[in-house]
Amino acid sequence: MKNIILAVVAIGFLIGCHSKKPVVSQNNLTEEQLAAAQNDTVSISNDELEYEIIIIEPGFNIWLMTNARPEGYYSQSFLENRNYQYVVEWNQRVMQSRGFDPNLYQLPIDYNPQIDYGYEVNYKLYNYFIYFQLTYNQRLGPFTPRI
Repeated sequence: MKNIILAVVAIGFLIGCHSKKPVVSQNNLTEEQLAAAQNDTVSISNDELEYEIIIIEPGFNIWLMTNARPEGYYSQSFLENRNYQYVVEWNQRVMQSRGFDPNLYQLPIDYNPQIDYGYEVNYKLYNYFIYFQLTYNQRLGPFTPRI
């Protein structure tokens, strides 16, 4: 399987002490959701499309389960358009790290708008961008990040 990794990595140990994390209620989570929330790595792979996204971010799993809109809420074209805009801004910040925290923007994201990555990859990438912007008080485009 050809692995193109959309690496969205933030070092939680370095950043976690300096940023506010959103408060999430765990009261309504199932045992399965709580177990998944303990894992800080989200990996979505599609053997048919031969693409993979890996997100290593403490707290993203639980945020995705408790705060994100359900799958199907957004159309795939909406997610692709927003992801492309966010990726362009992200990659500019990686290349021009002088004005931005280099601990936040470490690796570029290889995202080609001409490729159909599928709904799940676009959904999780979009939600990571929303999580990232809300958690680290960043703005990756003209849109105010909100759930």
